[in-house]
Amino acid sequence: MQVILKQDVEKIGSRGEIVDVSRGYVRNFLVPRGLAEVATAAKMEEARREIQEAEERDRRMAERAGEVAATLNKSVITIEARTGEDERIFGSITPANIAQAIERARGIRLDRRRVKLDEPIRTLGTHQVPVQVHGEIEASVKVIVVPKL
Repeated sequence: MQVILKQDVEKIGSRGEIVDVSRGYVRNFLVPRGLAEVATAAKMEEARREIQEAEERDRRMAERAGEVAATLNKSVITIEARTGEDERIFGSITPANIAQAIERARGIRLDRRRVKLDEPIRTLGTHQVPVQVHGEIEASVKVIVVPKL
């Protein structure tokens, strides 16, 4: 019996897929839990259309992410930090600080969790910071930390 999955089901398939399963599994497990619906011709066509729209949306997002990554790879971000007498930074530069600086400089809004720092920056100078733009697309931003005057 063919069903359209409404949610991901382990070992069966992912949301939107049309799969063949036994009648008992459909009647006793999938339909009562709202995980699937019986596939009719109209519902199958609607599911195919939704899958195509999702693929198109993903393709556009990947294209846009490539453009953003190219912009970020060319970017040099300067961040001012308060320093003491011996040029040591008070505190540190965190991923949130870097995301804010990128937004101010380039107008690209990034979630701080996409800035991949192993540990916060605590020294003056130039640092290469990896940024995950979308999925597997990553960029490297040059961040220059200078003393605040």
